[in-house]
Amino acid sequence: MSETNDDAEQPESTERPTPNPCSDDGEPDSDGVTQVAIACQGGGSHTAFTAGALRELLSAADWEEEFELVGISGTSGGAFNALAVWYGLVTGDEAKAIDLLERIWSDMAASDYPDMVVNQWVSLLSRFQSEGVGIPNVSPYYSPGSDWGQQRIVDILERHIEFENIPALCAYEEPELVVGTVNVNDGAFETFTNEDVTADAVLASAAIPTLFEAVEIDGESHWDGLFSQNPPVKDLMSVPGDRTPDELWVIQINPQEREGTPTRLPEITDRRNELAGNISLNQELRTIERINEWIEDGHFDHPEYTQTTIRRLQLRGYHHSTKLDRDPDFLEELIEHGAQEGAAFLEGLNLEDDVEYPARQ
Repeated sequence: MSETNDDAEQPESTERPTPNPCSDDGEPDSDGVTQVAIACQGGGSHTAFTAGALRELLSAADWEEEFELVGISGTSGGAFNALAVWYGLVTGDEAKAIDLLERIWSDMAASDYPDMVVNQWVSLLSRFQSEGVGIPNVSPYYSPGSDWGQQRIVDILERHIEFENIPALCAYEEPELVVGTVNVNDGAFETFTNEDVTADAVLASAAIPTLFEAVEIDGESHWDGLFSQNPPVKDLMSVPGDRTPDELWVIQINPQEREGTPTRLPEITDRRNELAGNISLNQELRTIERINEWIEDGHFDHPEYTQTTIRRLQLRGYHHSTKLDRDPDFLEELIEHGAQEGAAFLEGLNLEDDVEYPARQ
């Protein structure tokens, strides 16, 4: 079953702290592994950056003795990445996960001539709209391009992911897989986890209302998860105690900070979209931070409850209007940029002296 998240209407104080993997004396488990969950924010084509970052994290970090991936979530394009990594790991290893990421994004690129023409047209319209130019809009329910685009996504995913095998692959020892959507009918944030992740669930997570029809799941219509949890965080924390992450790594597509005040219309539009895209993420991260504060202040003095370190890896420098651009060279640029930032992220972990990883003690 999918899970409905009504946190947006609940006070943060109702959140129950989540237990971390500790022994009875409060010390890290003897295996010395730091448990990590990764949350992949959505953002259209910009999430190719996430694919590059994940590629570097999977290939360069020590996932045998230092880190263990206990969960991965995603929304929209971030869901494509989360699914590829999860499926690759549970059916193989880090190398297979990286291979899946590369093949899915290669297929997503506008490589043949008809698709290139469509991509150029969509990218141009997106740029015009960001400049405030009036563009006639057509409902996706009256556009043949909507059905074609959604079917293309499903075909690509099913080419590489055997969704019918996912329930059998889900086990307690495997990472949690979480995909975020929003229920159009009741307005609730809705996540699909583990065996409930289907091609329709991933398609719904990427169903931008102005471009695609809503995806019906169990008689309810679903839209892009960008309107809800972007990306889902709570489900990564609401797991059995010995699977709760010591660290949450957020791969963020919408920059949290920008220098200066935007004054031109395209800049204003761009920053507005970035801020809107971060609202749900910041709410969920603030809940974790508050629980950390309560633990630090002694309100939860129990060895099962420890703090969760939050780290962000962020994309910067790209305009909002290019989130629909699937030009192969542009996607490759984003992937390589993500890989560079992933390397810098891991280097930052090595340089930190305020956090002690069990495996490094």
